[in-house]
Parts: sequence; C-alpha cells; structure tokens
Amino acid sequence: MSDLVRAGSLLRERAGQRLLVDEPLGPRTTYRVGGRAALLLEVAGIDDLRAARDAVVATGIPVLVVGKGSNLLVADAGFAGLAVVLGDAFAGIDVEGTTVRAGAAASLPVVARRAVAAGLGGYEWAVGVPGSIGGAVRMNAGGHGADTAATLVGVRVVDLAGGEDGAVPAARLELGYRHSAIRATTVVLEATVGLVGGDVAAGEAKLAEIVRWRRENQPGGANAGSVFTNPEGDSAGRLVEEAGCKGLRLGTAEVSPKHANFIQADPGGRAADVVALMEEVRQRVAAATGVELHPETVLVGFGPHPRLEVEG
Repeated sequence: MSDLVRAGSLLRERAGQRLLVDEPLGPRTTYRVGGRAALLLEVAGIDDLRAARDAVVATGIPVLVVGKGSNLLVADAGFAGLAVVLGDAFAGIDVEGTTVRAGAAASLPVVARRAVAAGLGGYEWAVGVPGSIGGAVRMNAGGHGADTAATLVGVRVVDLAGGEDGAVPAARLELGYRHSAIRATTVVLEATVGLVGGDVAAGEAKLAEIVRWRRENQPGGANAGSVFTNPEGDSAGRLVEEAGCKGLRLGTAEVSPKHANFIQADPGGRAADVVALMEEVRQRVAAATGVELHPETVLVGFGPHPRLEVEG
C-alpha cells in the first residue's frame, strides 16, 4: 500500500466526506490553472487537523496548506500529497479594544473593513490584498507602505509534521520582506493584531483610496498579484518593463500590459506557460539590467528548478 493510499484511508476514517480525492486545485487559486491534489481535506474543525497530523506523521506524505490561493501556482501535473483547506470555522473575527483576533481563513479585505468600522487604524492596506490572514502571516504580506509584521502580535499554529503547536509570538516568526519562519507543514489557525485608535470616516476614505488605486493600476482577471519581489530600492515592475517584457506572451500566459509585475493566465490555460514566462522574464531582466529577480509566487509541484523557488 502506498503512503498516499494509507494516508487517505486513515483520514477517511476520521474525516469522512470532507476528504476529497484527485481534487482540482486550479479553481481554488486566483490563476485558475493547474492540476489536482491527490488528497484534499476540507477542515471543519481542530479534530480534522489532528487527523491530518496523525496521517502525515504516519506516512510522511507532502503537505500543502491552501488559503485563498492568491499567491499560488500549482503545476499541471498536480500535487502528489495532502492539500489542506480551512473552512468557515477558522474565519471568525473578534475585536476587543485595539486588538483584533482573526481566524486564518478570514479574508484580508474583510478584516481591514471590520477594523475600520470599529474605529481602528493600521490595517487599511489589507483591503487591496485578496488573500487570507494565514497566508498573509506566512509571506508577511503587505502593500501601500505597510505589512503584516507592523501590527502582528502573535499566532496560534498546528504543525502537521508533528512539530510545535500552540501560541507563537510575532518576534519568533522571523518576519521579513515577504518572508516568515512558518514552515510548509505549519497551519496558522489564528492571528492577533494590535492596532491604534482612528477616525472611522478617515479610515473609510483611506480604504476607498486604496481600492481606487488598485483598480486603476493593477489588472483584473486570472493572476496572483505581484510575480517577483521588489529588489531593495527598486521596483520589479519597472525592471520588467525596462527589459521590454510588458505584454510579452508565451502560450496561454501574458505579462500584463497594465502592470509589468503581473502575469495573467488565459481561461483554460496551462500552469507550465505561466512558469515558463516567469523564467523568460527573469532571464531577460538579468540580461538587460544585471538584476536577478526572485518570485513572490509560491510554485508547487514543478520539481527542482535552478532559479525559481519551488515547493512540493
């Protein structure tokens, strides 16, 4: 019996129909392309995560934690492991004074709006990021001059590989530019954020301005936001445009004509075209400017790659 089959059997006994087999992952990402997960667990509560942990520890199968899929590209061949998706039980938002506790599945724009409605400031930037709280912690998401690290107090986590569970203060997360110490097998359950008192009307105006700016300057459609991280003191989008890549197309993927640090996938497109275009852009920028760009997008299932960072 293979490890995947054994893990599936163990999970089926405890999670029942919440365990899905050969489940499409593309529709669960904002690129809307890519293959299937061998196993996918729709987590209804902490007992499901304990079951997942027991199955992973017993079999050693790979794990992929999927949030809103807004920073994720899965290979067309799929993911030969267990994908974990947190359900609505992990999407709660509680406000007490200047402290906000949000479940990992809570949407960043929803948290931003709830904070402003409660008269709190410091989280307005998140209204323009279509991700989850858990994903934001893992990659230290940010925008408009702020990031997750600026207000994060701490998180609660479960490590599906049998490592540390419980509360972890922000100081131990090694938060840096689009980086944290959160491992691929670690599920963020909840984040606590410390904000400041603010004016509701001013906060709402700031939200509206961020939304307006995003609509005017960034494309819609099937993409995962910024493809490459910004080199220190520079803009990845500027470098991509300087290298003549704006509007560049490979197969079913295109560098956005609106913003050069976005790649858009055609409906029914191929993840292989997106990652090939990423590599082509990286090479052209290096040749034209001498700068090596690094992907912000998490790549899953593509196998080893000498230049692009790949998971799974």
